[in-house]
Amino acid sequence: MNHLIIRAMLILSLFSLTSAVLAESELPEISLEGLELVEKDRRGEIYADPDVDWTVYTQIQLDEATVAFRRNWQRDQNRYQHMKVRTRDMEKIKTDLSELFGEVFTEELTTNGGYEITEETADHVMRIEPHIVDLDVYAPDTMNTSGINRSYTERAGKMTLKLRVYDSVTGDLIVAASDRREAPRRGYMQWTNSITNKAEARRMLQKWAEGLRERLDEARGR
Repeated sequence: MNHLIIRAMLILSLFSLTSAVLAESELPEISLEGLELVEKDRRGEIYADPDVDWTVYTQIQLDEATVAFRRNWQRDQNRYQHMKVRTRDMEKIKTDLSELFGEVFTEELTTNGGYEITEETADHVMRIEPHIVDLDVYAPDTMNTSGINRSYTERAGKMTLKLRVYDSVTGDLIVAASDRREAPRRGYMQWTNSITNKAEARRMLQKWAEGLRERLDEARGR
């Protein structure tokens, strides 16, 4: 009986893996918005309007990033430490991450990309709408537990960035991109606190900012 159960579990695992691979390979070449698939990998994909002249865009409206946690994240964090994470803690994490996103992307796009961040609407302005979703902080640093509590982890967490880029005048969607990232495994356990979490978040955001800037450079022929 045990052998039959093990065989059944292996078959189900292989089926799940095959389904996941097929789901990734079956991304439509044209999105519902009429954008063409230009890049995909195991982390995400990029859809873009092939007829856009990127050289006309010299300024960027950078919207405030929205942040959403992984489903049941708070429940899972509080499973072994009651009230370890409260709603106000989640709101602070979201606010801090959104502000850090704006700081990192503004620096990369202006200093290395040559763009100017603006609030105006004009023909030479693109609007970037960022959404961070499925945020999973493995060891959040809160002050809701008594005594000295230290969390040690091998990596800080993971999150997904969804970007939508519009022409600021027409509102036409010209790029839709998604990318999932997890903080790199250190190979050893490290005390995780608000400082280390912020440092890892900054590194992940920096990778995204550099990736966006590089693709914009390519589109502009730089």
